[in-house]
Amino acid sequence: MLDVEVIGIDALDGDGPSAVEVEELCALALSSGGILEGHLAVEFVDADRIQELNREYRQIDSPTDVLSFGIDEDGPAAGPRELGDIVICPEETEDLREAVVHGALHLSGMDHESDDGEMLALQAELLRWIR
Repeated sequence: MLDVEVIGIDALDGDGPSAVEVEELCALALSSGGILEGHLAVEFVDADRIQELNREYRQIDSPTDVLSFGIDEDGPAAGPRELGDIVICPEETEDLREAVVHGALHLSGMDHESDDGEMLALQAELLRWIR
């Protein structure tokens, strides 16, 4: 079973996906990568926080739309698989649903910076399904 913890969604003031929709989007994206079980967190943060994370982990000193931090990745897990965290900045994101799918695809092991367009093609296909 997939366990999705959604943090900070109340700050969206009803503008964007519900917590249930975030869970469904994660399940759709992860299942497309063959991942049906595990835990992940999706947190909505402000521009200052995502800039701080972007600076610390990517050495880029500017805010961004979405960051993903995988944990167990392909290695063995002692218990339920800890997939990782998705951090989204609504201020920097045009489409919050797309950001959720994008982050979850990264947690499934996909990387648009090193593949031949497969991740972004799959992302576009998944978004067509939900619209």
